[in-house]
Amino acid sequence: MRHSFTAVIEKNATFHEDFETEPYECAWASEARWFINVMELEGDGAKLSARVQVSPDGIFWCDEGSRFEPMSEPGMYSLAVRDFGGWLRLDCELDGTDARVRLMIYLVLKE
Repeated sequence: MRHSFTAVIEKNATFHEDFETEPYECAWASEARWFINVMELEGDGAKLSARVQVSPDGIFWCDEGSRFEPMSEPGMYSLAVRDFGGWLRLDCELDGTDARVRLMIYLVLKE
């Protein structure tokens, strides 16, 4: 039987600028899937971009290479990741004039 776990990384959080999610230790898992539920996205030309970052220790980070397509409207978005090492997080950029996003971010891990 496979093991799985869903972590709620951001819950109903509102951002007005770029941010990184909290790091999550996941060395036991072989598969990960990020979900971003954009509930509100406001501002002139508002757009949210997110890229996956990896770390050996949860302190120092580098880009993994996977990224979400830019999100310009509310909805559920998902991205699968494999071969990621010990720690994962998202590096998120919020573009646009007076941009604001309200969202939830989940990390689903499976072994």
